Order: sequence, then structure tokens, then C-alpha cells
Amino acid sequence: MKYVGILTQQRRNNFKSLLLLVLFPGVIIGLTWLFFAIYGALSFSDPEEYGLSAGTTMMEWVNQSFMTVAPVVFFVCLIWFVIAYFVNTTIISRSTGSKPLERKENKRVYNLVENLCIGSNMDMPKINVIEDDSLNAFASGIDKKSYTVTLSRGIIDKLNDDELEGVIAHELTHIRNKDVRLLVISIVFVGIFSFISQFMLRSMSRVRIQSSGRGGKDSGGSVALIMLLILLLSAIGYLITMLMRFAISRKREYMADAGGVEMTHKPLALASALRKISVDSRIEAVEQKDVAQLFIDNPLKKGIKGVSNLFATHPPIDKRIKILEQF
Repeated sequence: MKYVGILTQQRRNNFKSLLLLVLFPGVIIGLTWLFFAIYGALSFSDPEEYGLSAGTTMMEWVNQSFMTVAPVVFFVCLIWFVIAYFVNTTIISRSTGSKPLERKENKRVYNLVENLCIGSNMDMPKINVIEDDSLNAFASGIDKKSYTVTLSRGIIDKLNDDELEGVIAHELTHIRNKDVRLLVISIVFVGIFSFISQFMLRSMSRVRIQSSGRGGKDSGGSVALIMLLILLLSAIGYLITMLMRFAISRKREYMADAGGVEMTHKPLALASALRKISVDSRIEAVEQKDVAQLFIDNPLKKGIKGVSNLFATHPPIDKRIKILEQF
């Protein structure tokens, strides 16, 4: 694997974060225009039915409708993003069932984190715990105030000091490399697209019910057209969420492993920790694929070997272990 420095990785992640921020409103607006364009192409015939003058063309109707709706769509998505951006820590905590780790009862963990932060000249992040006997961990946050390292109860209890230190160093590297900021932005955007898809599907059900009450061939044809549009746009939205997942390079885990070793100088300890984690990394509270990307080992990874690796958010853990054993 080609060497990539910390500053290079930070610049790449900052660029990708900015790119997502710029592309997101463009994609939303583009889907809105596409909706009217497809609907107009399939159903627009008599402009007078839409309250327009006789000479109005289909594209004029599309553009007029788009200009009326686009500002509302953009404003709603902007408000939602702002809210999600600033409450992402709460959203992730609820999605994972994590809560603050009490310092008095967990001095061992706090000492490990503080020593690593002092040695790496990093600010101390918050520390959360997931009350689950499985072994896993993740980092999250978008700035110094929200940066958090979350550990499962199992990983705290079942790893020795060197192994746990390696896992914590791995997560601190994600924070230092700005991986967490990029992932959080991706999670927010994917959540918005998922909501839009669900909203469209629910709208389709309402339209079907209302149409069945009215009856008639025309109403049935309109419902079929709207259903087709909703399914098409939902498929496009799902494709976009998949592309966003693939935009988050799996190399981030290799780099976080390397960064963890740089902090601790104990590659075999991290390799040993990953080996234990791979046996039991399933966190019961985690159900969302996008949140699962945050973890040191994807807690939802299951499927046919080879096929699942093709769409995996993490590189195979056995390959990560082999690389660490070569240090």
C-alpha cells in the first residue's frame, strides 16, 4: 500500500468533506428538476389543464414548476442539515446506545487516553461506553468540543492494557486524520436521502389509497405514473447513498492502524486486539449501516465472503492483522 502522510490524509478528508457539502444541495435540486422533467415528459399534453396559456411548452412548465418548488426543497434540506450537523453526537449516541463513561469507576481507561493524547499533543476527547459484552470501538465528532471515543464494555473488560491502548490510539488517529468529520457528514447526508426515499414511498401509499376511493381509468393512470416516478427517484437516491459510502476510502482503517502503532510502538498488541475483536464485534444496539462505518470493525459485517468484501466499508481484518505483524 502506498504511503500517505498524516497531513496528506487530513487534506484529502477536508477536501472530500467540502465536496460533499457543495454537491449535496446540487444533487437535491437536480433530483427535484428531474422529477418534474420525467413527469412532464410522461403526462404533459394540454397546458390549459395546468392553468397555463395555450402556447406553453412542456419544458416551460417543467422550469416554472421547478423554480416554484426548488427554494422550498433547498430550504428544508438546509435546515435539516444544520440541525443534524449540530446534534450528530446525540444522533450517534442514540443509534449505538452509548453513554458517558464515568471517570471514577474507569480510571484505567482515562489514564490510557490521557497518556496517548499528551504524547501526541492532542486535546482530550470525551469517552463514552456501550454496555455490550462484544468487543468494538469507534470515534465520532466534528470538532474539539464533540470529538468522542466510544468503547464497548466488552472491549474494556476483555483486552489487556497494551491491546486496549492500541485500540484507543487507532480511534485517536481517526480524529487526528479528520476521518470522523467526513464520516459524520456522510451519515447526515445518507440519512436525509433515506428520509426522502421513505417519504416518497409513504406518499405513494397515500396516493394509492386516495385513488382507489375515486376510481376511474384516469386516476389509475395518474397513480401508476406517480408510483413509477417515486420508485425511480427512490432508486436514484439509494444509488447516491451507496456512492457516498464508497467515497469513504477503506484505506482509512489501514492508516488508523499505522497511526495507532506510531503512537504506541506496539504493533503486535493492536494485532492481538483486532484478532479478539474479529471473534465477537457484533453490537446489538447498532442497526444502521452508516453508523456501523464508524467502528474499528463493522458490527454488521455478514454475508458471502468475496461478495460481502466487494461492498464492505472496512478492509478484511485478517489483512490488517498481517500488515501489523510485519511492522
